[in-house]
Amino acid sequence: MLLEVLDPNVVFRADMGVGGPRLPALITGSSTVAEQVLTGGTPLAALAQPVLVNGSAGVVVGDRETPIAVVSFVVRHGRILEIDLIADPEKIRPG
Repeated sequence: MLLEVLDPNVVFRADMGVGGPRLPALITGSSTVAEQVLTGGTPLAALAQPVLVNGSAGVVVGDRETPIAVVSFVVRHGRILEIDLIADPEKIRPG
């Protein structure tokens, strides 16, 4: 199912911050990205809420006062082309 919404050339970028888990900074390809999203994102899926991130589709994981992560999506032709995950506490803390 997830592979159907991902562009075959999808790009996943992760900024976890200095103390965060080590993820590759860039993951490409629908199968590899789907595996990463299903493995890493499934435990947190219940905490995700849809939001606009810089005017585009996204989710905030946690709540808006104490977010765990912010994820933005670039969609082209009905498929996700880019996913940007920011979980660096210095970058997502409310201002």
